[in-house]
Amino acid sequence: MKKIPAPKLDFNTYVARPETHWIEREPFDSFTSIYGSGYLPYSGTKGLQNIFYSARSARVALNDFELTSENRRIAKKFDGQFIKQRIPLKEFRITPEFIDFFVSYFMQRHGPCVMPRERLELILSCGLVSTVVTYAKDSRPIGYVLEVEDADMAHYWYSAYDLSLIRQSLGLWLMGDCVSDAKERGLAHYYLGTVYGEKALYKTNFEPLEWWDGKGWNSDIKILKEISAKVSTAREITTI
Repeated sequence: MKKIPAPKLDFNTYVARPETHWIEREPFDSFTSIYGSGYLPYSGTKGLQNIFYSARSARVALNDFELTSENRRIAKKFDGQFIKQRIPLKEFRITPEFIDFFVSYFMQRHGPCVMPRERLELILSCGLVSTVVTYAKDSRPIGYVLEVEDADMAHYWYSAYDLSLIRQSLGLWLMGDCVSDAKERGLAHYYLGTVYGEKALYKTNFEPLEWWDGKGWNSDIKILKEISAKVSTAREITTI
């Protein structure tokens, strides 16, 4: 990992935090070592590849992972309803319909600037995504998850799903299904992205959760919730 100066960012998708550090992935660097050091991939600016930033990321320690009561409640709604496939990106057919599904989801859920077509195409071509997890019912797509995977870890990077099911917590079920799948595959850790603000605390439904505190992996969820409550009032902003 090579530390680099802060790159020129697209501020439609990112507002830099003062303590953010940046690295460039070198050929011999594994995702396991990069993620394990508290870094996540940056995808907000065209022309930048293999750039990672320090963040308050979260991961599930899969060896001890078990479904919580909330996980089990949501699982009853969706388990067994969909046809699921894990398809290596190099074998996945990127159709206009897939692009439209993803872009439409982000436009309705997060606004037009977060995931325009150009950014999605950048993410799919940057060499980080290893797998597309697909969910379908009656030949109709229900959801997609883009994963980054290494020998003993994986990262739930981006997902898009049928927003008609949002009030039934389909998004939380998708994440839980991928966490459970990762444990079955024998991985050590499953990364869930950042935990900034109270809106991200749904990730604490997955136990045992660890979060990067700037020096190491911290399992004190009480502290994480206290920090998140404080920054929610301060409007803390990071990458999505």
